[in-house]
Amino acid sequence: MKTVNEMKLCVPSKGCNEAFARSVVSAFIMNLDPTVNELSDLKTAVSEAVTNCIVHGYRRQSGMIYINGKITAENKVIITIRDKGCGIPNVKKAMEPLFTTAPEEERAGLGFAVMQSFCDKVRVRSKPDSGTTVTLEKIIGSENDR
Repeated sequence: MKTVNEMKLCVPSKGCNEAFARSVVSAFIMNLDPTVNELSDLKTAVSEAVTNCIVHGYRRQSGMIYINGKITAENKVIITIRDKGCGIPNVKKAMEPLFTTAPEEERAGLGFAVMQSFCDKVRVRSKPDSGTTVTLEKIIGSENDR
């Protein structure tokens, strides 16, 4: 799997940077000529992952969010979003729809389910007190309407 382009972004865990991260990833994949649906899907998944870093990873503390992007020769987009926050003790449980660690903030607990529905593959690695890494994969150009 040959990488044809890549990017790196590091932003503080502030709510305003969720939209910025989404915009950067959108601009990064534009040369693949994504459909509106493909672009929207990836933007939504990135938004959910970055929001998880802010709300759950750092829990109102400040920290950095690291976003790496790769595009392969097969038009696969691989976006890795990482924090160095509190980590997830039970990833399998956290990925269950409606599970949330922030019910007081009226969180729906659908972040990982949304990411999975909009991407071809989602991987989550986490270690308590060390942070979480979410890897999103989506092949651009695989929609039937192309």
